[in-house]
Amino acid sequence: MRRGFTRKFEPVRVLTDSQVETIHKRTLEVLSEAGCKFESQRALKLLKESGCKVDFEGHIVYFPPDIVESSIKNCPSSFLVRSRDPKDNLLIGGNTLYFMSSLGARLSNIDTGDVSIPTMQENNQAVFISDALDSIDLYSGYTPYFEIEGVEPVMLCSTSLAMRLRNSTKITRGTQPTDTFIWETQIAKAAGQELIGNMEAAAPLSYPEDAINAAFTYVEAGFPVYIAAGSVMGGTAPVTVAGSTISNNAELLAAVVFIQCIKKGTGIIANDFVTPMNMESGDLFFCSLGASLHQMAFNQIWHDLYKIPTNNTGSAFPYSKKADYQSAYEKTHIAMSSALSGANMIVFHGGVTAELSYNPILAIIDDDIAITIGKTIEGFEVSEETMAVDLIKSVGPVPGTFLNKNHTRTWWKKEYFMPKSADRTSFPEWQRTGKKGVIEKAKERMEEILATHKVKPLSGSQDAEIDCILDEARKYYKAKGLL
Repeated sequence: MRRGFTRKFEPVRVLTDSQVETIHKRTLEVLSEAGCKFESQRALKLLKESGCKVDFEGHIVYFPPDIVESSIKNCPSSFLVRSRDPKDNLLIGGNTLYFMSSLGARLSNIDTGDVSIPTMQENNQAVFISDALDSIDLYSGYTPYFEIEGVEPVMLCSTSLAMRLRNSTKITRGTQPTDTFIWETQIAKAAGQELIGNMEAAAPLSYPEDAINAAFTYVEAGFPVYIAAGSVMGGTAPVTVAGSTISNNAELLAAVVFIQCIKKGTGIIANDFVTPMNMESGDLFFCSLGASLHQMAFNQIWHDLYKIPTNNTGSAFPYSKKADYQSAYEKTHIAMSSALSGANMIVFHGGVTAELSYNPILAIIDDDIAITIGKTIEGFEVSEETMAVDLIKSVGPVPGTFLNKNHTRTWWKKEYFMPKSADRTSFPEWQRTGKKGVIEKAKERMEEILATHKVKPLSGSQDAEIDCILDEARKYYKAKGLL
């Protein structure tokens, strides 16, 4: 099982207990009085049978507070997701933090920032590199690219999943558009691996039919479900942190009730990806302070009050167009706030600009940042051995030294983290060795990974079965006129 990072101190709180209670009560008010739209007769009937008030003509479901609160209690606070290789199993929940690989529409050139459609080889290479990085524990859906040369858009998600399973044994998330969940569920089962399902709202307060059908399929397959809304503060949600928190919570709690109605006890991961709008330009304000504060409030409510595992996506997509100083500070500040405030998963590695591009070399650099963040929340050991009082007394004042002590040799690597891509040489050594910076060192690490890393392969029969599933998907979409 993957270890992740264990938070060893209380999460940072940005809300008082009374503020948490008030936000929760007002969220219940929104759900009972405004309701949530479900564009599926099957879902409406299920929710009606479960005690909700349903307007079948308007497709609106009104949720009684007691049903919402009982559904929250039915969600497990932690659950196991099984990989085809047990070393990559995940136990999601509690105080464990995992990092999820980011994604982008196209491949970003690490030197220029220009983007291009990746080839299948480049796609698979990026997955392979992520498999080798210690701090990446699982993959987003659509990872790493939204486009692959020669793959039709309608076949992208199922093909991309097949490539992730062939080039990695780490857990991955499913997707929902255009019935792709049908094929993704089959592909995951063929590989002998559990999938994290997906159900995404259409803010404000609506669930389209494909999201609902995806939830039915994933839950019936026995998979946990990742729920998301992706509101825009000032656009599809109130512009304020408090208001957008209530709106986002209402959307996600509607999904919690629905999923627990399908199958009580299904594991749920609640995602926060609420982003402010830049009112000066109309663009999304990625990696902003508003997003950071929103995620901290979200983690406090869902981790502490609801006890449902959380994922944060706000640090996945910097606004910088290149792997530079801006990219580093945008991603790091929001990921650190997520980790400190109780997130169970953070989407982080490799995203370059907005959701437009991705680069595996940046993912390698982000590996150093993620480990630093993870080790920060793990804190440090306070024991007789680490306090080293007897050693301090034995060394005494100057000219005493700790340099030649066994304690130093034993503990320095345990207490410190030495980044693998950062430049840690002295200035003279840096000059002598070609003046390499972090990008050059990450490129060298990438070449080393490609030359030495190994992935447990699928069996021949598993590979063949996945090919058959992709063929069936192609026939399905061709019959629908989508190919």
